[in-house]
Amino acid sequence: MAGASLRDIRGRIKSIESTKKITKAMELVASSKVRKARENAERTRMFYDILASAIEDLENSGKGFENIFSTEREVKKICYIVVAGDRGLAGGFNNNVFKLVAEDAGDTPYCVMPIGKKAGEHFVHTGKDVINDTYPYTAEMHVASCVEIGKLVAEGFKKGEFDKVCVVYTEFVSMISQVATSKVVLPLCRKENSGSSGPKMLTLYEPEPEEIYEKIVPQYISGTIYNAVCESLAAEYAARRSAMDSATKNATEMIDDLTLKYNRARQNVITQELTEIVAGAEAL
Repeated sequence: MAGASLRDIRGRIKSIESTKKITKAMELVASSKVRKARENAERTRMFYDILASAIEDLENSGKGFENIFSTEREVKKICYIVVAGDRGLAGGFNNNVFKLVAEDAGDTPYCVMPIGKKAGEHFVHTGKDVINDTYPYTAEMHVASCVEIGKLVAEGFKKGEFDKVCVVYTEFVSMISQVATSKVVLPLCRKENSGSSGPKMLTLYEPEPEEIYEKIVPQYISGTIYNAVCESLAAEYAARRSAMDSATKNATEMIDDLTLKYNRARQNVITQELTEIVAGAEAL
């Protein structure tokens, strides 16, 4: 029995050591990817800020400017663009996003446009209204894909298929902090002029501001989605790195505990053998 126990402990130690090598390798891979993903997120913010500024200028270009994209209406249905991960092993990264969608929607009916394999699987499994599942992998999302989503969402909002559009994703705060975030994309929140006393530049728009506004809003939505995708990727890599680092530390602690148990069991076996030898000698 003792020999079997020693073999079991030794086998378990080897198994955990193999798992530790995998978690350590995954931690290193995630660490190498998170920096590049973070840089991409920073670059996309410039495009997003420029479009936001252009929309603000158009809204304040003249009196009585009204557009369907900036007009609030009764919210009977919400469209959530949910950005999640393609794989697990990242702690509560994906579940935090799904919980935020459920909390934000409350009792209001909603449809989902998932981005990321885990998002698609979750909302299909829970029976939610998935309006488009052709973008399953977050890592494969490019600007062109986001432009298509932006146009699709803008058209759906104009037709009244939903009354509010939100992007739900995980914002990268730091290597140890990632926060699930919900951002309202439509209707656009109008911002009034700051009212500064200095001279203002007169901008002439060709064609009319309303026409430019309708063309630029889908691009603004696309920029918001792409920024969310880049932020989510950086957050996913950081979350996976933290999860794998914790797993590696836990594996080290388990190996230490099992090694201690192994040494104690081995000592007991040796002590028992010595006792049997001494007893046999005395019997002779």
